[in-house]
Amino acid sequence: MRLLLSLLINGFLVYLCAEILSGVSIDGYLTAVLVALLLGIVNFFVKPVLTLLTLPITILTLGLFLLVINGAMVLLVDWMLDGFYVDGWIWAIFFAIVMAIFNLFVGQFTVQEKEK
Repeated sequence: MRLLLSLLINGFLVYLCAEILSGVSIDGYLTAVLVALLLGIVNFFVKPVLTLLTLPITILTLGLFLLVINGAMVLLVDWMLDGFYVDGWIWAIFFAIVMAIFNLFVGQFTVQEKEK
């Protein structure tokens, strides 16, 4: 149940990001939920491999290259799913940053609920 709720919340956050950023568009809320699901799967399986392979450049850039990797994950989901469109690398990186900020706030809210 908790996984489903997390998926629906992340779908809403994806939809909200698409509304805020002009370089990202999405067909509807169901597509946003699918984007959240695919983004979670891609971040679970592909991102650790890319992070390990690009570790030297990540260290050299003091971790800023991770933004490029996050943007690549967004572009991979864009390529995999019709109905989710990103206009390029810059918009993918902006999308990843905004999603991270939103997830930070949502994570803080859920941690406070657990403490009560």
